[in-house]
Amino acid sequence: MENLTIVQTEATPSVMFNASSGILEIRGESYPENTAEFYAPLLQWIRDFLDRDEQPLILNIGILYFNSSSSKVLMNLFDLLDDAAREGRKIAVNWFYDANNELAIEYGEEFKEDVSALEFKLVENNVE
Repeated sequence: MENLTIVQTEATPSVMFNASSGILEIRGESYPENTAEFYAPLLQWIRDFLDRDEQPLILNIGILYFNSSSSKVLMNLFDLLDDAAREGRKIAVNWFYDANNELAIEYGEEFKEDVSALEFKLVENNVE
């Protein structure tokens, strides 16, 4: 399975999905013109990864700002991962936020409340 790498733009986050380590990273801002089109390959890559073998998966996500359509896609992503975790897959999500960004903290808490089997951690960025 190939890695998935997408370079960050002004409106889309950087994506680095490593198939051999099982570490997935999404960082930046997310307000693409067509959210479904941008995220479709990411969701498909994750489905393929989950179907491939039983390797653990870690998703590190640090989105500074996202629009409502990105929020819906993120919830779909977390639901997909939560379903796999419910089936016994070892999956962890690290939601990175800046202490001064109250919205990021609130969204992280809301996403965490919406999953049951997924290990979902809120992690404060240590930016000096």
